[in-house]
Amino acid sequence: PSKLSILNTCTPSQLEGLCSFLQLSTCPEPSLVRFCSWLLALSPALSHTSAAILAEQLFLRRVLALTQPPSRHLMAALTSFCSKYSHPFCRVLVAAVLQGPGEGAEQTKLMCELVEECLEPHSVQLVLSHVLEVPLSEKLLPVLQAVLGRQEVLPPELLDLLVLTLCQQAPAFVTSLNFARLVTAVLTVYQSQVS
Repeated sequence: PSKLSILNTCTPSQLEGLCSFLQLSTCPEPSLVRFCSWLLALSPALSHTSAAILAEQLFLRRVLALTQPPSRHLMAALTSFCSKYSHPFCRVLVAAVLQGPGEGAEQTKLMCELVEECLEPHSVQLVLSHVLEVPLSEKLLPVLQAVLGRQEVLPPELLDLLVLTLCQQAPAFVTSLNFARLVTAVLTVYQSQVS
């Protein structure tokens, strides 16, 4: 781990080059878990930019390629990384998953699991803001449900945006049971703030 202090002195392009040289995007998953545990021990912690680069290099390709639930090694590495660098992780990975083509069922399940169990409250808000930036779909409703399940206090502007989005997009979900559950959850969790 002491050798990893070099990560704090690299420019973004040097860090990308180092990740490429070390083949971090394709390293075996047990090694990925070990590397992430070393990152947790790194002092001082990585900068936001460096952590975002590492999140992209370590996880983006793996997560976007999921066609079945992630292995326990990948899940352990994700959980470990998120415990210290959840904000840069969300900036890189959540946006890519939400804007990815197709249904992405495994990616959606993974996002739900991370929201429910791993992410810090401010990162949960970041996930919500990312979801509200793209048109709602059945794929995204479980992610919103997971965010609401955390029952975090939302800033008024984010709650207003959530309610406005649900109102505007309701006609597209008239037959969706998931959408009905989501609206019910909003009215239950934030009943004192929703008029």
